[in-house]
Amino acid sequence: MTSRNCSQGSPSSRGSKRWPAATALIICWSVVMAGSFAGRTIAFAQQSDPNEYQVKATYLYNFGKYVKWPGPLPASKGDSFPVCVFGQDPFGTILDSTLAGETLDGKPVILRRISRPQDALECRILFISSTEEKHLKEILAALDGGGVLTVSDMPGFTRRGGMIQFLLEGDKVRFEVNLASAENSKLVLSSELLKVAASVRNSRSGD
Repeated sequence: MTSRNCSQGSPSSRGSKRWPAATALIICWSVVMAGSFAGRTIAFAQQSDPNEYQVKATYLYNFGKYVKWPGPLPASKGDSFPVCVFGQDPFGTILDSTLAGETLDGKPVILRRISRPQDALECRILFISSTEEKHLKEILAALDGGGVLTVSDMPGFTRRGGMIQFLLEGDKVRFEVNLASAENSKLVLSSELLKVAASVRNSRSGD
């Protein structure tokens, strides 16, 4: 099974209920990322029709399995793994449901919604809403070298210095990576993650 099979979904509606096959997609992704690139097939819940943001929510969780962070969070936040949304939240309750009860790096995942760049420094993974496009330069500048994995679906995100940008290819959700931006923040992205990316950039901004 390829990464496209794992990320297949319809970008139509943004349902508010938890996708019942989220666990199946996580398992599918994990097997692929573990090295099953030889076309193995996994029984996937064919009756499910995950929408765009259900797939993106599952990706956000799984990114945390394939990134190494440079050091611990401040002591006050070190007992959890914060995943944050900056700006207007496009997920609704989907991300809450996807992350509920999960762990990363041996710590419980918590979801935070923030509105100030300085708060983002207490996050491990930061999804930046497209509503913040006009403020992206300011946000990324506040995070520069701060060890936060930045993710968005706004156009040109990786070109402007973001780390992971979601893409739509037909009805499939994929992603591209700006490796230079990640390395600037001392994040180590697994080769398995890079293998399934649609593309990998090696410059922080520009072409």
